[in-house]
Amino acid sequence: MSRSFRKRSVLFVAILGSFAFSPTLGAQGLTIDLDPAATKIDFTLSATMHTVHGQFKLKSGRIHFEPSTGNMGGEVIVDATSADTENQSRDAKMHGEVLDSKQFPEIVFTPKLAKGPLVEMLNRQKAVQLQVSGSFRLLGQDHDATIPIFVQPGAAGKMDISTEFLVPYAAWGLKNPSTFVLRVGDTVDLHVHTTGQIAISP
Repeated sequence: MSRSFRKRSVLFVAILGSFAFSPTLGAQGLTIDLDPAATKIDFTLSATMHTVHGQFKLKSGRIHFEPSTGNMGGEVIVDATSADTENQSRDAKMHGEVLDSKQFPEIVFTPKLAKGPLVEMLNRQKAVQLQVSGSFRLLGQDHDATIPIFVQPGAAGKMDISTEFLVPYAAWGLKNPSTFVLRVGDTVDLHVHTTGQIAISP
């Protein structure tokens, strides 16, 4: 095999690879399934003399995405009953008085619109940051929010997805668990890292 032919072959494969993930994407949609087992949801809450650390578990997540418009749909469902700060009495108060997780066992994020370098993300060229607008459902009430989403291309049709943002839980109607002695902040810092499996649909 000549060197010239090998070079042309490599170039041809590279061109095919650059379009393999995004042929006629304007006419196609994407479905992204999140893996609960590969998802980590951490939260921190400032309090008097210390910071409270805890975790949630992802129940399920499926996102629909239209690259030509940025329109999104689907749901990301967090198991509210899984919230854990490794302190039994504090967790009992959190579930009973703040999250009311027996009555509202799910926290749901519904994405609606993505803005940012969509072409770079779809071509899997590099890590990108998107701004995703949607709504959070807490205690049966919906609250609009826009959050930064960081997307890193992965292997085998997967992508790594992460975000960090503040949840103004008190302003959204959840009880602030402060007491006369112990004061806590009105916002929770939420950090999420997950893996999504991508499928292209007509």
